[in-house]
Amino acid sequence: MRQIVYLLGLLTIFSCNEKPHKKEESFEETARRIHNAVITIDTHNDINVSNFTSEKNYTQRLSTQVNLPKMEEGGLDVTWLIVYTGQDSLTDKGFKDAEENAMSKFEAIHRLCEEYAPDKIELATTSEEVRRIHSEGKKVAMIGVENAYPMARNIKNIEKYHEMGALYVSLAHNGHNQFSDSHTGEEDDVWLNNGLSDLGKEAVKEMNRVGIMIDISHPSKEAIMQMIELSEAPIIASHSSARALCDNSRNLDDEQLKLIAKNGGVVQTVAFSSYVDQEKDTLRQAFMGEIYKKVADSLQLPWYDRSELSTLDADKRKTFFGNYQTVVGIATEKAKSLKDAPPAVNVSDFVNHIDYMVELIGIDHVGISSDFDGGGGIEGWSDASETFNVTLELVKRGYSEEEIRKLWGDNLLRVLDEVQKVAASY
Repeated sequence: MRQIVYLLGLLTIFSCNEKPHKKEESFEETARRIHNAVITIDTHNDINVSNFTSEKNYTQRLSTQVNLPKMEEGGLDVTWLIVYTGQDSLTDKGFKDAEENAMSKFEAIHRLCEEYAPDKIELATTSEEVRRIHSEGKKVAMIGVENAYPMARNIKNIEKYHEMGALYVSLAHNGHNQFSDSHTGEEDDVWLNNGLSDLGKEAVKEMNRVGIMIDISHPSKEAIMQMIELSEAPIIASHSSARALCDNSRNLDDEQLKLIAKNGGVVQTVAFSSYVDQEKDTLRQAFMGEIYKKVADSLQLPWYDRSELSTLDADKRKTFFGNYQTVVGIATEKAKSLKDAPPAVNVSDFVNHIDYMVELIGIDHVGISSDFDGGGGIEGWSDASETFNVTLELVKRGYSEEEIRKLWGDNLLRVLDEVQKVAASY
């Protein structure tokens, strides 16, 4: 149906006997009008604390995929900045190091909003604040937590993180922890908790109580099913796509998607190339791998294959992602002149996932995310400056302004409202 609308939009009928009438909008003109009218929300952008200092921060057009100048250029209104911590051992030392990492990221986000650029970006904790800040012409920051591992075994940390601005939490990341099993268990069929641990079940109830959205993007399928069953409030997938189109354990199958819709939640489709089209991405990455290495070597920077990233310690991972966009940017430019380069995963491939999920579970349960500065980015939406291209593709597919408004943020804000309403009832 979307393709039919697209083709009809390309046809212009002329008649010499008819009176001249107002010129119809082009796809781009329509998309510009809609893009400027709606609030655009990207629910997953990783950060590196080295980019949150007085000398180097998001007021500058850094090589990061997200910063204030690039948000302005692309018309991205709201960025969810992520307090991410990688999985380590379930020991006191592991928990202590992870907590230090998490606190440093919370503090970095607050510095940006309160010290470096309070006139340009403000932290929001409610949908009303999002709309108020946007109406004042400023960008909006919101905070999500990717991996509850830094909370150790102290359930009181959920309320502490909420008080610091956290509005969603993923109980696990790439590895099982004290709260939940991870999707990575599919690789070897080895599990720690058979879904959620008792502590994880308690955490679900506590997140409902304080008003934190439950993010199911990284936990195992069994853990996800248990979270949906236990939660009194709608849940979200902050950055996941459709498994029917790309068979990756990070994506959601039809059963999960339907349950999320029944729960009233929303799935934020993610522009991460290997989660959008694994076959296309594999061919492209195999070709680009050697170019990345050559560019990194020429710059005397360390470089790792994607399969090695989960094994890196925090310092190596920090260094890698600090250099990632510089290396990829140079390599991508080099690849443009190579005729044998396989095509990259692009915005059209990405919107295929949106189409699929809208058809399956309805327009009210689908949203948009990038995973920028955490490995995300596709051709056409490689950083925040290209955000308009997503709206343009949606217009070409026949989505209305109201539908695009829902996809770009209204669905997510509705869930936030409902989660906070549940918390207020305690």
